[in-house]
This record gives sequence, structure tokens and C-alpha cells, in this order.
Amino acid sequence: MYWYLIQTKPRLEKYALENLERQGYECYLPRLPAEKLRRGKLAIVNIPLFPRYLFIRLGTNTSDKSWAPIRSTKGVSTLVRFGNDPAKADDELIALLKSHESVRQDAPERLFEQGERVLLTEGPFAGIEGIYQMTDGEHRAMVLIELLGKSASLRIEIKGVRKTGK
Repeated sequence: MYWYLIQTKPRLEKYALENLERQGYECYLPRLPAEKLRRGKLAIVNIPLFPRYLFIRLGTNTSDKSWAPIRSTKGVSTLVRFGNDPAKADDELIALLKSHESVRQDAPERLFEQGERVLLTEGPFAGIEGIYQMTDGEHRAMVLIELLGKSASLRIEIKGVRKTGK
């Protein structure tokens, strides 16, 4: 038995995983916790570590589960290949990914980092750049802006802040 790599359709990793597991395949989708905006509020969600990819454990013997249904499974795009050979992953790699995933469950990737430049997109200060300071418990962000030559701290709803891309 080896682990192979499957490419999924865009943003359908979980759907492909569920459909493959429903057919009896052993699969693994490495995920990491991350902050995301959901309905204007910060939420911790598990996002795929490798967007559009998941691992499937398959055998090479004729008595093993057939590979044929994989391509037609909903959410699956293709089995990744290098030439004619399917891309294999070692058990050690999968074990390492699983251990890394369990360690990271307590430390989600933050949407904004302290000191990061952000752009205010809502309210009277829309269009002004600031420096992200922190998120308070009420789903608001504290942002430092330059106003009339002085620094001012401003609390704004988190949905009204986005990264500048700089």
C-alpha cells in the first residue's frame, strides 16, 4: 500500500474527501486552523494545507480496491502523475504531516499580524491606511492611524479592515 496524490476541483477538497471515504478509500487531507472572516466575524476554520490536493492510500495488487472509480468521484479532478507513474508519498511524510497538524491545532494562522499595514474599507476613515494592533473580544480590530500629524488608535469592526498587499 502506498499513498498517492489526488488533485481536486477548486475548493472541493473536503467534498472529494467525503466522497472517496464513502466509497471505502483511506484518504488524508492535511489541514491547518486559520482565522477567516465569516459573516463579518472572525472564525477559526480548518483550511487545506495544500489547496486542491489530498492523499489516498491504494494498493498495487489485483485484490486491492480498484483505482477506476477515483477519476469519476465528485470533487476529484485527477490522480497526479509524473509521466505515466502516479505520484507516491512515503508513510513517513504522511506521519510527519499528521504530527504537524496535531501540533498546530492550538495555534491558528492569524488573519492579521500585529504591526501589519492594513486599509480601512468602511466608515468615515475608509481609504486610510493604518497599522493593525490587535483584535478585541468583540470582533473589532484596533488600528493605529495617522490623523492630523498625530497617531490615533481606532477601534473598527474587523470586516472593515483588509490587507494592503504591500
